[in-house]
Amino acid sequence: MSFVINADQLKDFKQDYANRQDTRILERTVAKNGVKAASFDWHAIADNDQHFSIDLATGDVADQKQSGRCWLFAALNTMRHNMQNRFNLPDDFELSQSYAFFWDKFEKANWFYENIIQTADLDIDDRKVAWLLDAPQSDGGQWDMLCALIEKYGVVPKSAQPETYNSSRSNEINAVLNNQLRHDAVILRQLVHDQASESKINATRKEMLNTVYRMLAYAFGEPVQTFDFEYRTKKDKQFHRDSNLTPVEFFDKYVGWDLSEYVSIIQAPTKDKAYHKTYTIEMLGNVVGGRQVKHLNLSMTELKELAIKQLQNGESVWFGSDVVKYSETKLGILALNTYGYEDLFDTKLTMNKADMLDYHQSMMDHAMVLTGVDLVDGKPVKWKVENSWGPKVGEKGYFVMSDEWMDQYVYQIVVNKKYLSDELKADQAQEPIVLKPWDPMGTLA
Repeated sequence: MSFVINADQLKDFKQDYANRQDTRILERTVAKNGVKAASFDWHAIADNDQHFSIDLATGDVADQKQSGRCWLFAALNTMRHNMQNRFNLPDDFELSQSYAFFWDKFEKANWFYENIIQTADLDIDDRKVAWLLDAPQSDGGQWDMLCALIEKYGVVPKSAQPETYNSSRSNEINAVLNNQLRHDAVILRQLVHDQASESKINATRKEMLNTVYRMLAYAFGEPVQTFDFEYRTKKDKQFHRDSNLTPVEFFDKYVGWDLSEYVSIIQAPTKDKAYHKTYTIEMLGNVVGGRQVKHLNLSMTELKELAIKQLQNGESVWFGSDVVKYSETKLGILALNTYGYEDLFDTKLTMNKADMLDYHQSMMDHAMVLTGVDLVDGKPVKWKVENSWGPKVGEKGYFVMSDEWMDQYVYQIVVNKKYLSDELKADQAQEPIVLKPWDPMGTLA
């Protein structure tokens, strides 16, 4: 049955509005200042100060600028933190996000072609095909996707592959590249429909990738193949030069991580995802034949315990969250009491975490790094967060996240398997359950 708004109902609404004691004050305040400013609660500042019982020294904060590379920045930052400690590198040292960005977009193009060919027998309005065409590639990604890139292409210091206009402002190259990929999808689907030979399809696909490589090289510069790593140590100012390194050699020598030991833990309390089971997402990835995206779903208590263990051992933690919810960017506060929307509008907005995921109210949209935690009687009360939005927000780029905000809006961390119990290691080793492409746990940071 339809419910039609009529004049009598509008009269009731207007009367209720007029009868409220603070209506005109609140109307003037919200209309002039906006919803966020009118509902900001200054107590959030006092409750979330920048003091932590565990506080890792992690150097200067990086800046992703006008790009969606947070997942690359966060992951490479965890690696540079370790490098800075091992090699006494200066605070402003960074690994090249632009280098990884080039290869991610190049591999995502091939990943898109792969899925377009695999779904070519489906109607053009099929939901899977529509999902592919909606965003053939984007800036976002997952931890496992960076691992797939590093295992194939290595990493380089930022000095070897610096930023370009397009790596820092990616909307222009994204628009043209997605245009190209959709154009190519028409051709690939037609070849499959025409029952073209595999060799014909592969030859066509190779030519398409050649074009993509050229486009990306123009935008980001062609990826460096060998380089000299030069740096001066932070404390004793000693100069070092390591010549003629390849990106893979550099990763092995200076990062030296066994990436297979780092695993994704998610916190998804929805009915369709049991705890202590692993999950992957259909058609989610970047490198064909590379590392699979795989998540182990745990309770928030278990997730926090793992994050704390890694921080206590001096290692920062990559994590994914819904950063726009109840966050004050300038002050660098992520807390549920930052804005009193319910008090301001005299309504109820609170949903539990499962309902927020199921009803599209929240999902992971940003990756950052945990670099500290404040423990009181062994329990976390707030967390220190390294963002990638430059030093002009928060405390020189660092944010404070309340423990209650973490409960509601953090969905993923990455930890070394050595912090998992034997039981959790066995859980993580399970074959993953495959989720649909549009599942909220498949969103890209």
